[in-house]
Amino acid sequence: MKVKIIVDSTADLISEIKEQVCVVPLTVHFGEEEYIDGVTIDHKAFYEKLIETDVMPSTSQATPAAFDESFAAVAAAGESAVVITLAATLSGTYQSAVIAAGEYENIYVVDSETAAIGTGILAELALQLAQQGLSAKEIADRLEEEKKNICIVALVDTLEYLKRGGRVSKSVAFAGTLLNIKPVLAVRNGEILMLGKARGSKQGNNLLVQQINKAGGVDFDRPVLLGYTGLTDVLLKKYIEDSKPLWEAGTEALRTTVIGSVIGTHAGPGAVAVAFFKKNSD
Repeated sequence: MKVKIIVDSTADLISEIKEQVCVVPLTVHFGEEEYIDGVTIDHKAFYEKLIETDVMPSTSQATPAAFDESFAAVAAAGESAVVITLAATLSGTYQSAVIAAGEYENIYVVDSETAAIGTGILAELALQLAQQGLSAKEIADRLEEEKKNICIVALVDTLEYLKRGGRVSKSVAFAGTLLNIKPVLAVRNGEILMLGKARGSKQGNNLLVQQINKAGGVDFDRPVLLGYTGLTDVLLKKYIEDSKPLWEAGTEALRTTVIGSVIGTHAGPGAVAVAFFKKNSD
């Protein structure tokens, strides 16, 4: 039985991987304006609006009906499916998928407990497992174990958007701007956490490398993905250059993508992030 991999639109994937999965969209709101993520608003338009407006955007979960449409197509084709959603702690999308899946057999829903490029590398691993011939249940069981080894860390260029989202105070954001503070964030167990702060991007890039090493290093035998927020990848390219020793022994070419609305809303433009599976996992 063929296994279909389904993700929600917050999963950040490179184009060749995205073509191989089914995507169920969330809804993005800027005040009264409503957009279908990836359908009526793309990443470029999202960041243009984020930069131009003072309105803090929000996302609405994908509905059970949206998942049901994909699940009905899977059932009609006589296929099975593994559904991978962003962390249930960040959205009700996982619950929507579970509700919709209750009407079908051979559809398994996995809470990635991460987001953005973190969900992306889990989906990519799922594709690899499907190509190896594992069943949907076998893939879902494997992902439940593998997701514990995913790390996603990000260097944020400005505290402004963390301030808007209430994650840092106005006084901390103001002081951070004066001192050129660059926070390092992580997503752990579905929570967005601040790991540390650095003065300037060079020190910030070093702190990002330290956090990757602290996590146990990168397992280059499994998917690795780098991402950036905003309209340009200039800061990501600088980070890759600054952290060259981390990558050159493990891979010939790093893959990069734009990070979407969930992490982008909190980080703001100019963030760089890395998603990988920890080395030396159990």
